[in-house]
Amino acid sequence: EAILRARMPPKSAKSATSSAGSKGKGKKIQSSAPVEKPGHPDDIFPMVLTSATQELFGCRADEDVTGESPYKLLKKDDIIQDIKTRAAVSDFSPVKQIVLDYPEDEILLVFDRDFTYDQSFYLVLTPEAKDKLLNLPEPETPEVLEKEVNKIPKPRQWISLGSEKEIDEESIKETREKLWYKFSRVRRKFGVPVCFSDRSTADAKGGYLECVSYQDSRFSIKQMQRDCGIQAVPRLQSSSAQTQWKVQRNIFTQYMPRELSDEEKENILQSDSLKNFCKSVTPRVLQALQQEEIMNVFFDDWKALGTAAEDGDWSGKVSEGLMLYQAFTDQKYTKDKKISSINWHPTIYGVIAVALTEKKEKRLNESTTLVVRPSFILFYSFSDPSNPQLLLECPDDIFAFEFCPSDPNIIVGGCINGQVVLWDISAYVTHLQGTQPSGKKVSVNTETFDLDDNKENQTPVVRFCAVSALESSHKAPITDVQWLPPTFEVTRTGLPVENKYNISVQVVTCSPDCSIMFWDVRASKLLSQSASGRKQNVDQKTQLTPYTVPNTFKHLDRTWKPLFRVSLPKIETSGEYAPLKFSLEHYTCNGNNTGRTTEKADKNDDSSSQVIPDYSHLRVPSAKTLTALKDVNTKLYIGTEDGEIVYTDWKLGKDDSGRLHSAKPLRCFSVHHWLVNMVQRSPFFKDILLTTGGWSFAIWKEGVMDGPIILSPSSEQLCTVGCWSLSRPAVFFIGKEDGSIEVWNLLEKTSQPVQVHAHITNAKITCIKPWTASSKQHFLTVTDDLGMVRVFEIPKTLYVPSRSESLSVKKYFELEEDRLKDFMKREELWAKQKEAEELKKKTV
Repeated sequence: EAILRARMPPKSAKSATSSAGSKGKGKKIQSSAPVEKPGHPDDIFPMVLTSATQELFGCRADEDVTGESPYKLLKKDDIIQDIKTRAAVSDFSPVKQIVLDYPEDEILLVFDRDFTYDQSFYLVLTPEAKDKLLNLPEPETPEVLEKEVNKIPKPRQWISLGSEKEIDEESIKETREKLWYKFSRVRRKFGVPVCFSDRSTADAKGGYLECVSYQDSRFSIKQMQRDCGIQAVPRLQSSSAQTQWKVQRNIFTQYMPRELSDEEKENILQSDSLKNFCKSVTPRVLQALQQEEIMNVFFDDWKALGTAAEDGDWSGKVSEGLMLYQAFTDQKYTKDKKISSINWHPTIYGVIAVALTEKKEKRLNESTTLVVRPSFILFYSFSDPSNPQLLLECPDDIFAFEFCPSDPNIIVGGCINGQVVLWDISAYVTHLQGTQPSGKKVSVNTETFDLDDNKENQTPVVRFCAVSALESSHKAPITDVQWLPPTFEVTRTGLPVENKYNISVQVVTCSPDCSIMFWDVRASKLLSQSASGRKQNVDQKTQLTPYTVPNTFKHLDRTWKPLFRVSLPKIETSGEYAPLKFSLEHYTCNGNNTGRTTEKADKNDDSSSQVIPDYSHLRVPSAKTLTALKDVNTKLYIGTEDGEIVYTDWKLGKDDSGRLHSAKPLRCFSVHHWLVNMVQRSPFFKDILLTTGGWSFAIWKEGVMDGPIILSPSSEQLCTVGCWSLSRPAVFFIGKEDGSIEVWNLLEKTSQPVQVHAHITNAKITCIKPWTASSKQHFLTVTDDLGMVRVFEIPKTLYVPSRSESLSVKKYFELEEDRLKDFMKREELWAKQKEAEELKKKTV
């Protein structure tokens, strides 16, 4: 490039008719030969390339081509094709004829970063110039420079600039005459031998000479600077935190204020100093009050301005609280109903399932009438928030439901009449995913809808596959339902055994009828044999009916009975506990205790994850062929309608007659003073649980039998629901009766929430459910008593864990456990001391 520029003529003034100028007017003149500008060689052509052209040919400025690598070879065919496609709009139209006449297949384009020829690019028009630019001569060898380096430099003559004067001033010189001392001795003592011996200084008065310092009165020296060392020692201070008053005592104090006499008050009020003070201060106070009335002087404008735009909203302000992302409601189905349960679809993005129930007042008012409104579970989607995407038909109102962890198309629910319901939505997966064509929508069961509506606009309805036998179901509403994990199953006695299918096949339900039931969705061997004979008839019937119900659980419909029932007798008195919520530990299979090798277990796991077997083909195996799992935790935490937390074992025992019966619970704690509405284990610690009920919430640790390790103070509003954060071990959310949500962080504050979001809704919050859409998108679903679903986006400060947060929370729980144990020991000691004092009083 340097050689090429050396033979170029000098630059001249800019041309008025440049391609950039013509392009700025919106017109471009196409000519057979380019108009060459003065000031550049004949074998190049300066030109302007738009951003679209740079993107098309891969020659973006400062990205594809730079100042260090400015060359780009363009194919001749690509340029001709661009000229044909965009015609006069093409940036290469001025050099059309030159490109057509160019002999080679590639043309060189050079990025002119310094605008040497008034444009950012120039096109090399001849192959000779292209070769010169691409094949620059090599730099000179360093042999020529070695001769210059070996030359010995000659010393130059010193030229004084005054620096020797400064050196002379800084040098040390003698300013006074030296002192001369003369020492003499008698001649005869020269060469005389000397004998040294020890003696005391007190023997001779002039035996020694002492030079003692004294104050010379002739002059004094003023000390200007002194070097000294100082060592700082911190003060010792003893302090304590999170202390509790162990013994509460009633103490009162009576005091009287010290007041001035009337004369002193009058003298102060009449004094000139007070009057002068009031005159000088009154204008400033009035000005401050006026400013406070106009604007908030304590408002931090810099913080509100928002200096960090990243990870924030469009205005640049980083959000620290919950932000409303989406809201769902449908007056056709949610009118006069409340939301009792909610779940996110495990695999489909943005799909929420909501269970609706009649309000208690509405149910009492309509109990005398014959009008029965159908019950549904609604499926909402982010793609269409105004209309439900799918309806699950229910035999009665659903209080709780859950997706199967092994197959998200299988759903189990608990009715208000005590029956257990199963659905299979396999045929509607494409509809929920939004991939089904609009012209081929799934047909609708018109028996449960208005026939006046257009069928194409109706929401698909899925009828339940099976419902439990009414006489064998719960006698009260089912308030909680959960699938057993796929790592194990239980026998009819509650003994945990290996799960050969490695899929969830059993369900646990609870109800205020004082019982917990275990259900198995597989067909028994006797039932399967009787059903095999009718298989052909069933196949013929399913082909004839247009609105078919899946045969997944047809073997259970109306005949489904529980595997076994667990009762909850009270520990000290007669009667039974009425459960509302429960929580069991999710057992993690290690592969060795099941009798299978790790390789076989892995193969089975992989096969089950790829192909999910049909539930209709599963059969209950014989208990004799299954291996018992001894390390499965069979303990349950149960919340009752009286505010109690019960810790019990679901395994059945045998009495003296050999009959199976439920053992009494291990412990019972009366912590909450109203209905327990939530019992949930931490997703990070399997032995930590969160319970809400009444006016407080509590955190428990399994194995600590003295009570909760953390108990919140009583609040003004009822705690209606709560849930753990899915990404931060120290964060959880609490919903209140007044429609507010509290965000708690155990690592920041333990006595009060870090955030309070008031007036999220005007009604009572019924459900809270978190969901992780991606690593950078976390949602929190909130439902209320009015049938409204609100989805809030969790800010980054609440879903990104701090460094070693899990370890810090674990240590905090251990400290709280030690505090509880110490408190119980002290309480026992105080009880003994109190008994001893009472005995002393009786003896006296």
